[in-house]
Amino acid sequence: MIPNIHLKDIPLLGPAYQFIGHDVFVAVTGLLLLLGFIQVNALFLIWLERKVAGHIQLRPGPMEVGPHGLLQTLVDGIKLMGKELITPTAVDKPMYWLAPIIVLIPAVVCFVVIPFAPVLQVRDIDVGILLIFSFSSLTVLAILMGGWASNNKYSLIGAARSVAQIIAYEIPLLLSTMSVIIMTNSFRMSDIIAAQDKVWFILFQPIAAIIFLIGATAETNRAPFDLPEAESELVAGFHTEYTGMRFALFFLAEYSNMFITAAMAVVLFFGGWQGPVLPGLIWFMLKCYALIFGVIWVRWTYPRLRFDQLMNFAWKILIPIALLNLMLTAIIIKLIKML
Repeated sequence: MIPNIHLKDIPLLGPAYQFIGHDVFVAVTGLLLLLGFIQVNALFLIWLERKVAGHIQLRPGPMEVGPHGLLQTLVDGIKLMGKELITPTAVDKPMYWLAPIIVLIPAVVCFVVIPFAPVLQVRDIDVGILLIFSFSSLTVLAILMGGWASNNKYSLIGAARSVAQIIAYEIPLLLSTMSVIIMTNSFRMSDIIAAQDKVWFILFQPIAAIIFLIGATAETNRAPFDLPEAESELVAGFHTEYTGMRFALFFLAEYSNMFITAAMAVVLFFGGWQGPVLPGLIWFMLKCYALIFGVIWVRWTYPRLRFDQLMNFAWKILIPIALLNLMLTAIIIKLIKML
């Protein structure tokens, strides 16, 4: 039998734990671990996207730096850290400087409530789902700030597209999430996972799951919904005027948001950490990366939509279907309770 070890009994952690208390110690430690994970996760996902893109296009992708190019994104990060931070003369400097910082804040905060395993979550709060949706709205604010402050027509058009797109696709995303919320009667992510101990909600809510995955793809500006960054039209969209680590922060936020949306999908529809034999953490990560692999696959398979097609798809197709699915779910739950 393994003895129970308290944090205060560990020699290297005991003094700090006793000085600042349990809650603060857990919060600080969790935040430091999350910051490390965010960076490693982004490096891995960029490498994975390059390799998947390479194989889809019948080429090997990065191969020179490290085994199978595994260290390529690391040296690219070092290169970006050494790049000069160029600030164009006509930009609105305070907003221009703040945008890359603000865009990363939601990524860090949202990771706090993600349950990687039964005992591996920085904070399990009653409104975990609402917290993620609330802070994710800051992303569009940061994109708008960056596009407006850059004083560049391509950046401004990209920012305007992003605002319209995120507002449109956030509605079906919320409606599909509510279909699960009313089934569990809880916004706590651990409660939603516990409700799937026998059957995953993907079997009860396949339409909501599909809508959620489509909406999440659009929310993270991934192809075929990457109109805010369309290289063939807008150079790089809202981050055209950003260089060095400022540009890297936008990239870091994009890949972090990919993982957050995949983690939410796993929690809502695929049983979270639930799974046989393997530890919960491994199941959770496998499910997340499987969904991310699918998102990357879609990017390098389907062409980009026109902006009018993108908006019509949200308002005329996804939102009505999501509303109908939510109404049917509510009616079925009411009938079950009556019986």
